[in-house]
Amino acid sequence: MARFLALVNIFVGSSIVADVMNTLAQMPNVEEVYEVTGEFDIVTLVSTADMDEFQDFLEKKIFKIQGIRGLCYKGLQEIGGQVG
Repeated sequence: MARFLALVNIFVGSSIVADVMNTLAQMPNVEEVYEVTGEFDIVTLVSTADMDEFQDFLEKKIFKIQGIRGLCYKGLQEIGGQVG
């Protein structure tokens, strides 16, 4: 079954990166969490059934996390089966 995947880039500021990462890691739709260098502080891989569920997840879960200053995401549509 195809899933909607998104790479979510999150800007939080260096003093609370670990706290936000721990909160994200506890969320059921968050598959992976990485601390990164560059424009953003955290990159997550989020998996949902579709784009509507993803938007709902952003609004009701991600945006509720204390300290998130901003984010952007790239949606990836997973296809059935494996490549290669």
